[in-house]
Amino acid sequence: MDGDEFHAAVYAVVRQIPPQRVTSYGHVAKLIGMPNHSRHVGQALKFLSPDVQPPIPWYRVLSSSGAISSRGPGTDGAARQRDALIAEGVEVETTRSGELKVNLREYGWFPAVGTIAFQPEAPEEAPAVAEAADATEAAED
Repeated sequence: MDGDEFHAAVYAVVRQIPPQRVTSYGHVAKLIGMPNHSRHVGQALKFLSPDVQPPIPWYRVLSSSGAISSRGPGTDGAARQRDALIAEGVEVETTRSGELKVNLREYGWFPAVGTIAFQPEAPEEAPAVAEAADATEAAED
């Protein structure tokens, strides 16, 4: 699986996470057959364009402990993720150490490996391309 295929598989799985549910970077990696690539899942989601259509609910993916990962000093990514989850009805707790956390027992989505499709559907051939191929075949006859 090359980088583009990896990203497409990650996005295909993340789009299937139901509202009011979350999963971990590691579980997404397992679902796409790359169990040792949880950090790569995070990278794929980190560089996701906010304008991508259909939307990808990146905010539904957390660390394996249920913690919302820090996006580094001076960024608001963790707060945006918290706000998006709360807007969906997911409870986000602030621990004594200031960490933002979701109860995975209550909100977790962990389907068995092999039960979730992660191959993006191949786009249908454009009609103009199909018509051109038909015309070429007819000319050769």
